[in-house]
Amino acid sequence: MTYKETKIYIRKELSDFYPENEIRSFTKLIFEDIFNIKFVELLANENKRINKKQDKLLKEITLRLKKFEPIQYIIGQTEFYGLKFNVNKNVLIPRPETEELVDLIINENNKKSNLQILDIGTGSGCIAISLSKNLKTSNIYAIDIDSNALNIASKNSELNSTKISLFQVDILSTNNNFTSEKFDIIVSNPPYVTHSEKKFMEQNVLKYEPELALFVNDNSPLIFYIAIAKFAKKNLNKNGKLYFEINEQFGKEIVKMLISEDFSDVKILEDISGKNRILKCLN
Repeated sequence: MTYKETKIYIRKELSDFYPENEIRSFTKLIFEDIFNIKFVELLANENKRINKKQDKLLKEITLRLKKFEPIQYIIGQTEFYGLKFNVNKNVLIPRPETEELVDLIINENNKKSNLQILDIGTGSGCIAISLSKNLKTSNIYAIDIDSNALNIASKNSELNSTKISLFQVDILSTNNNFTSEKFDIIVSNPPYVTHSEKKFMEQNVLKYEPELALFVNDNSPLIFYIAIAKFAKKNLNKNGKLYFEINEQFGKEIVKMLISEDFSDVKILEDISGKNRILKCLN
């Protein structure tokens, strides 16, 4: 197939499954990230042909996309806060709203040096690595319960030339003290989607992204926030900052819990979509 025919093939194969704008995005990613062909070159080289290996790969990719497998898992990478990250089924695909959380932390703390920062439930390492890249004098720690996720985070740290201290820790365990370090900042984007919300979610998320990193039981939706708050109360320095990404429907309950744990200046911030998504407070 020529480049032009390849674009037509992708559109034809996926038109019953995805909207046109998403198909255009897939086409760009297939050419640039898998075929290593810059998208801007396509118009000037419409009659150039893909090779047999690329043709075989193209058919495999479109088949996986028809099964709603996320394109990020297919190509094995995604972009977050201007950086490249390896991703697979063991870690969540980083979301734009999490970039807003990272941006807030950087903007509020970029005039400080030698900060001790902990990311709880690091997954791909996107938060910790982005903070390390932008708050260059800080010491960054990151924990996760899943060894597979920590392996991905370690590779991403190396990919982005950062130094992160990684630990396998279950924050829900009573034995979660992995260091004697006190922190200036603790940040977490913990599991916060209730099982009853599954019916509103896309199949590409439900079928492929790790449940461990997504869901909490309906009868204990704040389980991670409570555990992290108690950990932060003991391990944050005086006036240290705690940042969360939250489920908008539980904002008031999380605020009430944090006030009961004696945190101060508790604030909820809206994301770019106008949803209550970020919470911050002081120890």
